[in-house]
Amino acid sequence: MAEIFHRSFFLKGQDGRIEATLWTAPQAHPPLAAVVCHPHPLFGGTMHNKVVFQTAKTLHRRGVPVLRFNFRGAGLSEGVHDRGVGEREDVRAGLDYMAKEFPGLPILLAGFSFGSLVGLQVGCEDTRVMDLIGLGIPVDKSNMVFLSECAKPKLFVQGANDQFGSRKNVELLFHTLPDPKELAFVENADHFFTGHLGEMAAAIDAWLNKLHPELLSDPASL
Repeated sequence: MAEIFHRSFFLKGQDGRIEATLWTAPQAHPPLAAVVCHPHPLFGGTMHNKVVFQTAKTLHRRGVPVLRFNFRGAGLSEGVHDRGVGEREDVRAGLDYMAKEFPGLPILLAGFSFGSLVGLQVGCEDTRVMDLIGLGIPVDKSNMVFLSECAKPKLFVQGANDQFGSRKNVELLFHTLPDPKELAFVENADHFFTGHLGEMAAAIDAWLNKLHPELLSDPASL
């Protein structure tokens, strides 16, 4: 893997400072930038979550600069949890930063669990976001009907045994969504893809190969 050009800093958020980490790509002109959103902060979710880290690593290995951040009240981020409302502003702060840091680049927005619920709502609406990845989408107890109006390229990666998003409910939602879309189940995996993070990453890689052939196609070469 290429050397990670790592930068830790604070974004200016609506409710105070937002702790963030940026992995920049070695090439001068990457074709794409990415933001990855973490799971529920009241249940221990931070930007250091294994699914979030693995997703960021998979994207970065393809030459994509990746921003991770802590939602308000998580880690060193200021503010308090706002049940997904204020957190959408946190996502926008991350997008604002990446749009300024990499002007003109299309942005891929990925989110895991609570991060997919909040992040995809913003990503569907924001014209700077080109592509969306939802990991472990919590469809069993969350309303994700907003996706039915989202015509951007979408990848969903779900553990087949996800306890917050059953296979049946994910498939029911997926069939209502406009193209382009793709759904990948990781067999025998739970919500956190425990023991199956490699398969989750492979699903992201396979999708990127088709959607963005301009990205580095051989991660092992980095």
